[in-house]
Amino acid sequence: MADLRLLIAGAGGRMGRALIRAASEQKGFAVTGALESKSAPDLSKDAGELAGIGANGVKIDADPAAFAGKFDAIVDFTIPAATLELAALAANAKLIHVIGTTGFTAAEEQKIAASARSAVIVKSGNMSLSVNLLAALTRQVAKTLGEDFDIEILEMHHNKKIDAPSGTALLLGRAAAEGRGIDLDKRSVRARDGHTGARKAGDIGFATLRGGTVVGDHSVIFAGYSERIELSHRAEDRMIFARGALAAAKWAQGRKPGLYSMADVLGLGS
Repeated sequence: MADLRLLIAGAGGRMGRALIRAASEQKGFAVTGALESKSAPDLSKDAGELAGIGANGVKIDADPAAFAGKFDAIVDFTIPAATLELAALAANAKLIHVIGTTGFTAAEEQKIAASARSAVIVKSGNMSLSVNLLAALTRQVAKTLGEDFDIEILEMHHNKKIDAPSGTALLLGRAAAEGRGIDLDKRSVRARDGHTGARKAGDIGFATLRGGTVVGDHSVIFAGYSERIELSHRAEDRMIFARGALAAAKWAQGRKPGLYSMADVLGLGS
């Protein structure tokens, strides 16, 4: 089978470079395009050299048209505005689009879902195998334990991250809400300050920390009477997300258009 040709969006960023390195280490992939924003300092640089793997002959460009017909899948860890444009491109060309971008509004989520009517879109708040297993465990524990156990989600990331709570924290929150059979949007608490009163039973709380170079720490805490259960994951290298995203792209080959998740990729179901 021919290599899956990849267009890496955000190629000059930390995740973009990790994706290029991961693709060079695995059989079955070829990076044939590299995108960055018009104001990025890395335009026209060789994507392979920037990623530290040596020249690969792919020059970073701000216009997807520069790579027209040269890629089968877009792998995208950027910002919502850029992702929406790429989702529309994937829909028009009937391509694969793997989305690791987070921080979407409800309206933006609807636009991505609309693009998935024509494109094969795999979207997740976290592409790690372990994190998605953690989400499955969170769903099961939340389903098993009643509201006597309060659910709190704690996350910490590096000081450059621009959205909060993280996409992974929300992924875990949704899993907990599904286990409890509740609507996360109606039952989540994102901030506490001042005289808040007692905690409302059944709510799912989020706490956000930012600092240093932390790749990603997440804990789901089930706090009951005189006991706690804590489910945790600590990411030590962005390559775990890159490898997961490539696995998602490979899985998407030959699929019907639709909006899929890493749970689908891993066969975890709901």
